[in-house]
Amino acid sequence: MRFDSAAADRLTSLVLFALGAAMLIGGYTMDRLEIRQIHPASIPGLVPMVLGGSLMLCAALLFTSAERRARGATPEAVAGDDGVSWSNLLATAVLSTVFALVLVGRLPFFVSSALYITVFIAYFSWPRGAGGLQKLKVSALAVASGVVASASISLLFRYGFLVRLP
Repeated sequence: MRFDSAAADRLTSLVLFALGAAMLIGGYTMDRLEIRQIHPASIPGLVPMVLGGSLMLCAALLFTSAERRARGATPEAVAGDDGVSWSNLLATAVLSTVFALVLVGRLPFFVSSALYITVFIAYFSWPRGAGGLQKLKVSALAVASGVVASASISLLFRYGFLVRLP
């Protein structure tokens, strides 16, 4: 049995687009707090609206990418996948499970998210069969991305959303 990833991506993008639209509409129709003299920009539905719009944009990009891949892919290229998608899915599930069940709560959030992001980027960007210099560049990029992203997330939640992270 051959797995058609372009068709799966198109279907997934439609589901994600519908979910994003529901989030956008739900956030827009959420009760406002002007009656309590709270600034209109601090509406409770602002975050769901932004996330819903972002999800819709990402779904549209996924759909167009799947369309391009479907038009340009030959049956030989698709059949030569060798199960890479399944191994990537398994790696993502394992990394995410370790992050959620082992790292978060045992380490400060900044450290656990930096580790997760660093390992995730390193795993999916690792140059198989490349020289030591290329591997060093990927490692440095993964560490820098992990630290910057983790710091940004931590600061955004702490000072932007006023949420304490574990």
